[in-house]
Amino acid sequence: MKTIRNSIKAIIRKGTSILLIKNLDQEGFWYVFPGGGQEHGEDMHSALRRECLEETGLHVSVGPLRFVRDYIGKNHEFAVTDNHTHQVELYFECYLNTQDDPANGHLKDTQQVDVEWIESERLNSIRLYPKIFQQGLNSLKDVYLGDTN
Repeated sequence: MKTIRNSIKAIIRKGTSILLIKNLDQEGFWYVFPGGGQEHGEDMHSALRRECLEETGLHVSVGPLRFVRDYIGKNHEFAVTDNHTHQVELYFECYLNTQDDPANGHLKDTQQVDVEWIESERLNSIRLYPKIFQQGLNSLKDVYLGDTN
């Protein structure tokens, strides 16, 4: 039986910048929001606090749910490798509990090379996943974004 994976993501802002995870592959740099998979028996807020600490070294407080996205891999550009992937991503506003600078955490993702503040107006000029966020977070009105890339 195939399963659906929950991935809990953080939208962390500082002024007009957003904190993103910087990754590297054969095509160059690409960015995602901090966060990751929810473990069995773990509530979403706990999962998000754990993932942020692992990836950015920062403690966060979890705020309101902003967006929900389905990612059904067979429908998108990575269908060859993600054909059996179905992930539900939940994006929460998060707030830093300290003034510490973000850095790669103790359990960073395999392709993660850095943690970077990106100005909101630059989102459309970087390789950002999901791509729907390249248009800017404030332009999205619906909570449910659908099956988007």
